[in-house]
Amino acid sequence: MDVRPPKTVDEYLDRIPSADAFISLSALRAIIRGEAPDAEELISYGMPTYKCRGFLASFGAFKKHCSFFPGHTVADFTEELRPYRVEKGTVQFPHDKPLHEPLVRAMIRARLAENLSNG
Repeated sequence: MDVRPPKTVDEYLDRIPSADAFISLSALRAIIRGEAPDAEELISYGMPTYKCRGFLASFGAFKKHCSFFPGHTVADFTEELRPYRVEKGTVQFPHDKPLHEPLVRAMIRARLAENLSNG
């Protein structure tokens, strides 16, 4: 097992041992890139991260769940996020139950609009 931090998002995804988590996070990546094609894709704190005029979102695979990190935007989607475990700036979901695409798209759009209006 490679213990060095991944250098790219592809490398990060390739290291995910769970096929379900790989599929869920690959889909999440595609959604983010679709909504924010100009966003910088990088590894930050060991996780895939997207920036466009500021932080946009991150995601990660963990032993028992996946997490999506859209920051404080979580608070704007409280009702829509009821089915998920939500903590400050984080949405957790099972490996085999990806976040609903329209919800992720709405959260990325909101985050991007905020970043663009601040610059």
